[in-house]
Amino acid sequence: MRKSERFRLFIEYFTTHFPEPKTELTYSNPYELLVAVVLSAQCTDKRVNQVMPALLEQFPTPEQLGAASAEDIFPFIRSVSYPNNKAKHLAGLGRLLITEFGGEVPSSIEELQRLPGVGRKTANVVVSVIYNQPAMAVDTHVFRVSHRLGLVARSAATPLAVEKELMRYTPTELVPKAHHWLILHGRYICVARQPKCVICPLKEWCKYYADVVSKGLLVESPKLSKRKSSPKMDDLGTT
Repeated sequence: MRKSERFRLFIEYFTTHFPEPKTELTYSNPYELLVAVVLSAQCTDKRVNQVMPALLEQFPTPEQLGAASAEDIFPFIRSVSYPNNKAKHLAGLGRLLITEFGGEVPSSIEELQRLPGVGRKTANVVVSVIYNQPAMAVDTHVFRVSHRLGLVARSAATPLAVEKELMRYTPTELVPKAHHWLILHGRYICVARQPKCVICPLKEWCKYYADVVSKGLLVESPKLSKRKSSPKMDDLGTT
C-alpha cells in the first residue's frame, strides 16, 4: 500500500470518528498551556494536571512566575519528572516572558524556542493548540504510531524526520488535529508494549499489524537515533 493511501485512510477514519480532538492538558490561557507543556516533558498529562492548580494559585501570571526562584517553584512540581531542571526552566521562562515578550506567549516557533525549557516539540504544541498553526509536535506516541501505521519510513529515525514526513502528506488544515489523533491513538490503543491490536480500528491497513502481529512475530518498534540530551529536555516524553 502506498503511503498516500495510508494517509487517506488515517484521515478518513479520524475525521469521521474524532473530528475535534483536544489536548488532555488542562489550561485556560496561553501562559497556562505553556507551563503545562514544559512540565509534561517525559511526564504524563495526568500528573501535570494534578500539580497545575496549586502551581497556578501561587504563580497565576508570568509576572509572578518570573519573580520566583527555582527554589520557590520546586515544592509545587516535586512530583513531576525532573523537577529540579523544570523549576529552573519555569523561573527563567517567566522572566523572559516579561523582559522580552511583554508578558505574552509568543506565537512563533522560533521565538518560543528562546524560552528556557522550550524545545521544538513544546513550541509546536503551543502554536498548534493556541494559535492553530500547522505545526506537528512529535513525542514518543507520535513517533511510535506513525512508524507502526506505516505513515513514515523506518529510516525516519529522529523527531524532525518524522515531523517532515507527516507534514508532507497531511493536509495543512488538518495538521493540528492529526497531532492529537496520533497522540491519543498511541496513548490508549497503540501503546508501547502490547498494543491493543485486537480492538484497533486501523489494523486492516496497519503496516505493523500486517508485518508483525498477523505473522505471530515480535519485533521492537523503530527507535530514535542516539543523541545527546538537550539542555531544554526537548521532550520526547509524553504530552
